[in-house]
Amino acid sequence: MGVPLNRRRVLLTGATGGLGRAIARALHARGATVVATGRREDALAQLHAELGDRIEPRVADLAAHDGVAALAERAGRVDVLVANAALPASGRLATFAAEEIDRALDVNLRAPMQLARALIPAMGERGQGHLVFVSSLNGKVPSAGTSVYTATKYGLRGFAASLRAELAGTGVGASAVFPSFIAEAGMWADTRIELPLGVRLPSPDDVAAAVVRAIENGHGEIDVAPIPLRVSAALAGVAPGLVAAVGRRLGAGEVADRAAAAQRSKR
Repeated sequence: MGVPLNRRRVLLTGATGGLGRAIARALHARGATVVATGRREDALAQLHAELGDRIEPRVADLAAHDGVAALAERAGRVDVLVANAALPASGRLATFAAEEIDRALDVNLRAPMQLARALIPAMGERGQGHLVFVSSLNGKVPSAGTSVYTATKYGLRGFAASLRAELAGTGVGASAVFPSFIAEAGMWADTRIELPLGVRLPSPDDVAAAVVRAIENGHGEIDVAPIPLRVSAALAGVAPGLVAAVGRRLGAGEVADRAAAAQRSKR
């Protein structure tokens, strides 16, 4: 069962990035009030100036444990959670400091889990609500050079699926959305790595539309990726070794290393 967005309050994390802004616009266009969160006050102010009413900016650092708990309280009534915030956390494990691993786990996995824990009781009392966790196709397809990031995204997928089962019959739903590389904005666009000619990547608006569908139609999982990558994700569930071997042959590890170098400062 889905939740109509019109006149609902949505808590959106990671609203200051390109993907987050696209999601905020899509939610706002459906009539929702968006409690938009992020670390950069200036970017939140710009989003508020662009969309006007029904945008409520909240500065929050999801790497801070007390900040997550405070955000759940400051948000007020929340009908829908869209857990979109994430760190790239790309790179081979040996290149990470211990605190960088902890930070990736805190932002990408711990914060969504803790926000869900805090918000679900009130949703259950009302008999309606929805939670969307923006994972990644890396949450289905392993690749060399992405071990930390992939661990957080696999974890988010498992959390969303199990939570969906736990909440069955309560009127509260849970979904996971799995974007591949995204054009124009987001982690991949920031690397400025060009893919082979003819490969069309989904846009931030495509991901935002998937988030809206997940909420309003109650879908459990939605992939947002070109057909070849969706096929790889499906095969990875039954033949992970084969998919990993094909990825190595196609140079996935080298691409991941280049992405990690471009994103190192964001750990």
